[in-house]
Amino acid sequence: MTMKVRALADLKTLQKVIAQRAAAEAAAREAERLHALRIDREKRLFELAVGPVRPLTHQRRVVHPPAPVSTEPRQRLLDEHAVMREALSDEFDVETLLHTDEALSYRRPGLGPDVTRKLREGHWSIQKHIDLHGLRTDEAREALGRFIREAHQLGLRCVRVVHGKGLGSPGRTPVLKGRVQRWLVQKKEVLAFVQARPAEGGAGALVVLLKPVGR
Repeated sequence: MTMKVRALADLKTLQKVIAQRAAAEAAAREAERLHALRIDREKRLFELAVGPVRPLTHQRRVVHPPAPVSTEPRQRLLDEHAVMREALSDEFDVETLLHTDEALSYRRPGLGPDVTRKLREGHWSIQKHIDLHGLRTDEAREALGRFIREAHQLGLRCVRVVHGKGLGSPGRTPVLKGRVQRWLVQKKEVLAFVQARPAEGGAGALVVLLKPVGR
């Protein structure tokens, strides 16, 4: 009798499990049916909105190949172009632009004489310098152009350019002095320059005032 009761209980449990599984399967099928109905309804709504449609017989696609990437280093090209823009001429007539005082000086047109006076008196402290001793003319031209450009980009206002007194040159005349003056006058970053004070190089150097950044 006990075994029969237990068998009936197991049978009911099995029937319950089967019924639950069947209900789950039925619910899943119903969910799929409802999903399919929703998709079909949305499709019909789209067709009603756009009207009759016909599939394309030919797929006329235009394939755009990716643009080739240049292997040339961009920054180097920009630097080379900047050097080309220097175009500092040795034939530039600077004499008419220099002011004859106790030492030749230059100030950009529109600036008053107080600018060169303050520059000579050390109103602006020298923040960086370049020594062009021993360089050939072409090397000195490129080095000076790069130095002025980079100093201006750094926001420096006052720099010193050492060109030498020419004591070791044939005829003991300064080779670079006149050229450096010509080059500096042609640089848009330069506002003025004066001969350096004795402690800063005297007749063998120039103290240069640069434009503020952004001007």
